[in-house]
Amino acid sequence: MLQRHLRAACAAAAATGALLVAGLSGSASARPAASPAPPTAAETLRTDAAPPALLGALQRDLGLDRGQAERRLANEAEAGATAGRLAAALGPDFAGAWVRGAESDTLNVATTDPADVPAIRARGARAVVVDHSLAALDAAKARVDRAAARRATADTPVWYVDVPTNTLVVEATRPGAARSLLAAAHVGASLARTVKSAERPRPLYDLRGGDAYYIGSGSRCSIGFPVTRGTQQGFATAGHCGRAGATTTGSNRVAQGTFQASVFPGNDMAWVAANANWTATPNVNGSSVQVAGSTQAPVGSSVCRSGSTTGWHCGTVQQLNTSVTYQEGTVSGVTRTSVCAEPGDSGGSFISGSQAQGVTSGGSGNCTSGGTTYFQPVNPILQSYGLTLTTTGTGPEDPEDPGDPGEPGGTWAAGTVYRAGDTVTYGGAGYRCLQGHQAQTGWEPPNAPALWQRL
Repeated sequence: MLQRHLRAACAAAAATGALLVAGLSGSASARPAASPAPPTAAETLRTDAAPPALLGALQRDLGLDRGQAERRLANEAEAGATAGRLAAALGPDFAGAWVRGAESDTLNVATTDPADVPAIRARGARAVVVDHSLAALDAAKARVDRAAARRATADTPVWYVDVPTNTLVVEATRPGAARSLLAAAHVGASLARTVKSAERPRPLYDLRGGDAYYIGSGSRCSIGFPVTRGTQQGFATAGHCGRAGATTTGSNRVAQGTFQASVFPGNDMAWVAANANWTATPNVNGSSVQVAGSTQAPVGSSVCRSGSTTGWHCGTVQQLNTSVTYQEGTVSGVTRTSVCAEPGDSGGSFISGSQAQGVTSGGSGNCTSGGTTYFQPVNPILQSYGLTLTTTGTGPEDPEDPGDPGEPGGTWAAGTVYRAGDTVTYGGAGYRCLQGHQAQTGWEPPNAPALWQRL
């Protein structure tokens, strides 16, 4: 549907252009040249730069051919931008958005007000009228998070907001445990549903020798994304891989760096400062995959993971804003995916097209029978520790690198992590953020209509 509307819009623009040229044959020199068309979301997010390794994993794991994989990435970029605009327009009625179809060619947008349906359809999306707003579901989940902090949740290991079903879902090994947790959180049956599950998520590290990087005398994890903090180079990874002060060595067993900060449980985030022998690059896992930014992908989008144990595997984003209980405690704010992973893959890169999504946290299952994997979103890591993601457009010597990105709001600044709904000023005009991302040179609000809407 998205591509069909995009083609129709392009055809209409081309036809209009032809009429204008024909009508102005005698006076064209007196008119100013037409402004160039603004970049599409796919152009801004560089979906055309998806490398063979990522496209190959998409084809294998999602059953696509190469053309379908390329179109899916482009459609998902456009869907994210459209969903952001509609979320801003619908305000408190907005109840979430998700993509469906082999090529992600159907964008679904939910609202609590039937009067919003024409506006949603006008954007080329499918309208779904539901009972609960996304804000109401997020608030219910926050109450469950607070209740879970005061009780054992081993029998209710996962809960999340599921926008396609418009409910808060609690996965439980015993239904009674889910009912007890929801009652403690004062969340009624109209907002929540229980799913019986035998899932027992665990962090994905191990004590075997192998690739990637090693912590201390032996445990192994995977590098997430190279970053800088001022002139200091390093990488983001999972918090459960090591505590602040722990030293690391690379896959070659050469001294590599030191954990500067780490949080686990609660969140699952950390960063390692590397020594002068290591250089931050935009590459993922030594392959041709390169990172161009950190724009968050919507529910239903394809996402691929690279880890030191199992390499490249792909699946889809199932739910954002998920809480998961490991043996060590509960981690909130992670993203739930259908991608498989195994011990040693922890900390590794999750990427959608060319956009960094997060670092592997934990999960259940394996890459033989399939499984569920959770990732810690990368933007909160960047914001919490004042890090700048290393991308194809920047480097450690880049004079635009702010070193310590500021807080959202005020004047737009490269290096700042923005969330959907944040407002800034740029060039004397106001703009609203449509999709969460870390700002970078070239993504100034007037140049990135996929990310910013002028107020």
